[in-house]
Amino acid sequence: MKPLSRIEKLPTYVFTKVDQLKSEYLQRGIDIIDMSMGNPDGHTPAPIVEALIQAAKLPQTHRYVKPPKGIESFRSAVASWYEKNYSVGLDVDSEIVATIGAKEGISHLALAISEAHDCVLVPSPSYPIHTYAFLIAGAQVDTFSVQSEQKMLVEIKQKLESNKQIKAIMLNFPANPTGHCVEIGFFEEIIALAKHYQTWIIHDFAYADLCFDGYCAPSILQVKGAKDVAVEICSLSKSYNMPGWRVGYMAGNVNLISALTKIKSYYDYGIFAPIQIAAVEALLHGDEYRQSICDIYQQRRDVLCAGLQNIGWPVQAPKATMFVWAPIPERFSHLDSLEFTKVLLDKAHMVVAPGIGFGEAGDHAVRFALIESPQRMVEAINRLEAFIRSTRAVDFKEKRIGAG
Repeated sequence: MKPLSRIEKLPTYVFTKVDQLKSEYLQRGIDIIDMSMGNPDGHTPAPIVEALIQAAKLPQTHRYVKPPKGIESFRSAVASWYEKNYSVGLDVDSEIVATIGAKEGISHLALAISEAHDCVLVPSPSYPIHTYAFLIAGAQVDTFSVQSEQKMLVEIKQKLESNKQIKAIMLNFPANPTGHCVEIGFFEEIIALAKHYQTWIIHDFAYADLCFDGYCAPSILQVKGAKDVAVEICSLSKSYNMPGWRVGYMAGNVNLISALTKIKSYYDYGIFAPIQIAAVEALLHGDEYRQSICDIYQQRRDVLCAGLQNIGWPVQAPKATMFVWAPIPERFSHLDSLEFTKVLLDKAHMVVAPGIGFGEAGDHAVRFALIESPQRMVEAINRLEAFIRSTRAVDFKEKRIGAG
C-alpha cells in the first residue's frame, strides 16, 4: 500500500503521549494527580444545560442547521457579547461564523487560505494546533519567541521583512501554554505591521474570560481598523465549563470569515442547533457563571504557585489562562521536558504536560493545568516536596547515562 505521508509526518499528539504514560499506573491502581490537559473539571451551569434540553425537545432542531455559519440568534449573541465587553461592533451576517470549537475553526481557516508556497508565522512555544493546522494544510511555518511585547514586535518585523511569503501571523494572548499576556498597544503595533506587509492576523482568544488580579485581556478587534486584516476566534469551553460541547466562533475580517464559511459548507453542516441555543444562554446571561469559574481558577492558581514557590520551585503566577508554566528546576535541568514528566509520574505520581509538546522552545519547562481541586493541589505539592527532598538530581543523570 502507498504510504500515508501526511499523517506519518505528524508527531504523536502531546496529550496522547501523556495518556499513554499514565495508563500503566492507573491500571495498577495508583492514585494519579493529573494536571496535564486543560480539560475543565467543573460542570456546565444548570441554566445552560436546561436550555439545551428544552431545545432538543423541539423536532425542528433535529435537522441540518441552516445556515451552516450558525443560527442567527447565536451570531447575534456573539455580536452582543463583543459590544458589551469590548465596544466592538460586528455585522451578524458577514463578520461572524460559528465553529465546532476553536481548533476546528483554526484548522479549516488554515485549509481555506494556505497554499504550498505560503508561510505562516506562529509563536513558540504555542498550542499545537497553531502550528500543525497550517502544516497539515500544506503551508510552511516559521516561529517567533514569546517574550516581551517589544522583543516580539522586533522579531516579527524582522521576519516580515526577510520573508515576503508570510501569509498570516498566528497570535494567542492570553497564551497557552505560557500564560503570557499583552496590552492593547501590542495589538495596535501588530495591526500596523500586518497592514504594511499585507499579511493576515489570526488571534486565538480562547482565554479571554480567565483573567486575574484586575487584568482584562484586550481583544484585537478593539484596535481601529483591525477588521481590515484580522479575525479572532473564541471558545465557550473554558469560560462556561463547556469543553465537550464543542462550540465557538470566529469574528472579524469579512474575507476571512467568508473563506471559512465557504470551506465549512463542504466539510460540515454546523453545530447541533440545541447546542447553539444553549450557547446563546451562556453569552447573554452567563456573566455570573463566568466570573465564578474565573474565581475558581484564580484560587487554584494561588494555591499551586504558592506551593511550588514554598518548596523551592520558582514559578511566576500568570495573570490569565488556566495554566502555570513552570521552567524545570535547575537541579533537573539536564533532563528534557518529557523525561522530567516521566520522573514526576514515577516518583510523585502526578502528570503534567511536557513543554516539548508545544514546540522546541518549550522543552525547558512543563505545564500545569489548573484542573484539580485546591485539596488535590496541596497533595501534589506534598508529593513533589517529598520527591525533591529524597532524591538527588545526579541519580537521574546517572540513570539516563546508564540506560544508553
